[in-house]
Parts: sequence; structure tokens; C-alpha cells
Amino acid sequence: MSFDWGIILTNWKFLIIQGLLGFGAFGGGTLRLAIPAIVLGFILGVIIGLCRLAHRPWIHYPAVLYVEFFRGVPLVLVIFWFWFLIPQITGQRLPEYTVALTAFVVFEAAYLGEIVRAGIQSVPRGQIDAATAGGLSYGQMMVHVILPQAIRNMMPSLVTQFIVLFKDTSLASIIGMMDLTKAAQTVSQREIRPFEMYLFIAVVYWIFTYSMSRFSQWLEVRMSPERAPTRRAALREAARAAAA
Repeated sequence: MSFDWGIILTNWKFLIIQGLLGFGAFGGGTLRLAIPAIVLGFILGVIIGLCRLAHRPWIHYPAVLYVEFFRGVPLVLVIFWFWFLIPQITGQRLPEYTVALTAFVVFEAAYLGEIVRAGIQSVPRGQIDAATAGGLSYGQMMVHVILPQAIRNMMPSLVTQFIVLFKDTSLASIIGMMDLTKAAQTVSQREIRPFEMYLFIAVVYWIFTYSMSRFSQWLEVRMSPERAPTRRAALREAARAAAA
């Protein structure tokens, strides 16, 4: 069987504009789902991670229960819960995009929360003691001292989880959301050319995940402690040049 490039050239607008970007009559979109899920999941993950480190039991133990519960069930099951159970409770069916986004945020926050917790705990105790001795409040210490160092430490794990999330968005197609995978399925059923379609979207997924990995490596280098003196020296040199 020969490879038919014409199938891809004929349907690339539907695959990219509708399936990947989500601009079209069907809504959805892989990037339109992945980007908000990453942002909202990370915000919720930071909250969960901080709650895991809390000393008050009424904050700590619910966060532990949340993490252990959602790490113990498959993502597809969480999607089905929101898709089938919420209408039973509310009497109204939620849109496919809303169900998928909610399920991804709730599920991924459990993993991101553990990454945040481990990143915060990797910061040397002396940094925390110095910040406390300097009169910083808990919030100031987190924002200005701990989190910047913790994010650098947990960057590889964060990006790995973001890549997993991006690839897992293909599961949204099981409830009918028009993402890249669903768009490929639609074209494949019409053209009867599954090989070309699934090879094309595999390349698209790889391009995005590889780009995320490379960006992570670049960001790690930029944030590395070894570059801090160089950056400060460059700033001082620029200030002297401006003054001259």
C-alpha cells in the first residue's frame, strides 16, 4: 500500500485548525484543552503541594487523601465520572470540552502537587532559617526565597508531567470532543486511510513534546545557579556602560 500524501494535504486545515487549535464549528482543540489544563492544574497543584506540607491536620490530611485517591485511579475513569455522573446529579449534561478540562485539571493536580511538595522540600533548610531570621512572613518566604529555588529543582519533573498531560488529551476523544485524535478519526473513517492520518498526528504530537523538552533544557540552563554570577556581572557592566 502506497503512502498517500494527498489525504494529508486535503485535510490538513481540518486537522490543524479544528483538531489542534480548536477553531471551528466543533469547538474542542488539543491546544485549547492542554494549555488551560496545564495552567490551572499547576495552580491547583501548588495549592495541593502547600497543603501537603501544612502542619495543621485539617489541611494536611485532606490534601494527602486527594493526592492518593486521584493517583490511584485511571484518568479515563475520572473523565467518565464527570461525563456520566454529573448529569445524574445536576440533571444537565456538561459540554465535552468542560468535562475534559475539569477532569484533566482535577487529575493532574494530584501529580503536580507531589512534584511541588518534593521541590519545596528539596530547598536547603538553611535558606528557610535565613528567610525567617530576616523577618520575612510565610508568604514572602515562599514567593521570594523557596518557590524560585523549588521551581528550578522540579523543572524536569514538571515538564515531564506537562508532556504526559499534552499526550493524554487524546483521551478526550472518547467522549466526543473534537481534538487532534478525534479529527484524525473522522478523516480516517471518511477517507479509509488510517495509516496516513495516525502517522501525521503522531508527528504533530512528537513535534510539540520534543519542543517542550528542549525548552525545558534551555530554561534549566538559564535558571542554573552557575549563571547567576554571570548575569549579575553582565548587569553591572551594562550599568557602567550606560553611566559612561
